[in-house]
Amino acid sequence: MRKREQYKHLLNLTANFMMLAMEAAMFAYTWYIIYYPTLAKANRPWHRGNWAVIGIYVLIMYFFTRTFGGYRIGYLRITDVCLSQILSIFCANVVGYLQVCLVANDYMPAHPMIMLTFTEYLVILPGVYLVRFVYTRLYPPKKMIVIYGKRSPDELIQKINSRKDKYNVCATASVYLGYEELYTRILEYEAVVLCDLPTSMRNPILKFCFDQNKRTYITPKISDIILTGTESIHLFDSPLMLSRNHGLTIEQRFVKRAMDIVLSLIAIVISSPVLLLIGMCIKLYDKGPVFYTQERLTRGGERFQIVKFRSMRIDSEQDGAQLARKDDDRITPVGRVIRQTHFDELPQIFNILKGEMSFVGPRPERESIAKEYEAVIPEFSFRLKVKAGLTGYAQIYGKYNTTPYDKLKLDLTYIENYSFWLDLKLMLMTFKIIFQKENTEGIDKKQRTAVK
Repeated sequence: MRKREQYKHLLNLTANFMMLAMEAAMFAYTWYIIYYPTLAKANRPWHRGNWAVIGIYVLIMYFFTRTFGGYRIGYLRITDVCLSQILSIFCANVVGYLQVCLVANDYMPAHPMIMLTFTEYLVILPGVYLVRFVYTRLYPPKKMIVIYGKRSPDELIQKINSRKDKYNVCATASVYLGYEELYTRILEYEAVVLCDLPTSMRNPILKFCFDQNKRTYITPKISDIILTGTESIHLFDSPLMLSRNHGLTIEQRFVKRAMDIVLSLIAIVISSPVLLLIGMCIKLYDKGPVFYTQERLTRGGERFQIVKFRSMRIDSEQDGAQLARKDDDRITPVGRVIRQTHFDELPQIFNILKGEMSFVGPRPERESIAKEYEAVIPEFSFRLKVKAGLTGYAQIYGKYNTTPYDKLKLDLTYIENYSFWLDLKLMLMTFKIIFQKENTEGIDKKQRTAVK
């Protein structure tokens, strides 16, 4: 099994290369047979400019597929991979059509690209299922042991067990059994999960797993995530890691603000028909106000009035502030639709244009709820080193009911690893989560906040 393990990434890489090659071949056929003859019949059929058109399409397809996660066949759920492929092919072919129009310097018929899109779906999606079938047969779920500290690992195990196709938790062990006993047990399994262990106790186990070539999964501490954003310093023969701890640099804030202004203006123009339609539906349902404003926190703890489409009854918070629950009866029929598609958050584009929010950043919290979280997790205020965002790392990789501690970890991961390309990736990934219902799942009925 261990010898076979080294070929896992080669299998995935080969499958991805073959899919990209097939997509390139299908686009090349569409270009040469349909578009190219109408542009320049006198040119040679293998003119180098044609290769450039196909090459650019391949790069566009690769960019979208990699961004949406369509190449992670052995990592994501099969439904996630297929959704990623569907979105990637759609986006790549929209851009590919625009590319054809630019080359032609005129509008070209769109139906060949529509046919290409459906043909790629018919070829690529069954291919993904076939590769996944082979992958799961060659690489069955790993037998794992969970080593935990003072806190129960049940919640983490429940999450791991949601991926039975990839992981198989066979045993648990307390770190307080002692290193000798733990080392003996670790050797019996293929992988180890270190769940919320004190750093001083975690490090010897981590080094042992490294020495024994055991795959190790670790739930990071806040300090671990801060270390991921450090800069390596090599001024002398002792390596140093520098953590600036100021959030984004002034250059990064300038680029981010410029992008917010440009994209918010474009978004307002494009989404105006949808904004008007949703506003009419809300007004016609119960004659109440269309918008819902509420004080939230952004960078440095500054307060601002967030604007959203009203998705709940007018009297929804007569008993005080509380997050939406599962099957919440306060949500109106119109509100249920716009919450599932995240369209209730579209008016926040105006908050972005005003500079109160950014397109990407931590979810803006109410001050009262933030204080409750900080009473349990003092580091929760670390999220306020950047502006609040319409979408973000925690919104993409977490859920509405993600615990505050996990939400903090996700937001800190974004802050410490910020880049322009990360912002672009998260904005594109936002389209994907619209189709994933679990991301809008509310808190349990007995909860007021996401604290469990």
